[in-house]
Amino acid sequence: MKSLTAYIFLVAGISFGIIANGYFLKMSQGFTKFLPSILGVVIILLAYFSLAKAMQTIPVGFTYATYGGLTTIGVTLLGLLRFNQIPNFYAIIGIIFILIGVVMVNYFGNLSG
Repeated sequence: MKSLTAYIFLVAGISFGIIANGYFLKMSQGFTKFLPSILGVVIILLAYFSLAKAMQTIPVGFTYATYGGLTTIGVTLLGLLRFNQIPNFYAIIGIIFILIGVVMVNYFGNLSG
């Protein structure tokens, strides 16, 4: 698989993760609402499928670090915009550190092996 295709799968996985975790699983109210629960599970499976495809080319640590970090940031932003959940000062600092970590892993990490 080409590198660009792998990154497209990674972006798809991050997008699916944000939608599933930040929207449908929130709406499922602890898996008590049937349709949002099913949609959340299906979409998170799509996220994992996309990650598995990305990992055919991108190393597992880089893929998962990027997915985890950017999905966390995306869900936080979705919570802010959709559910009016405003992070406090320390949460914002933590999110900045997550973003710095994702950048460091992807641009300065060792890709050998």
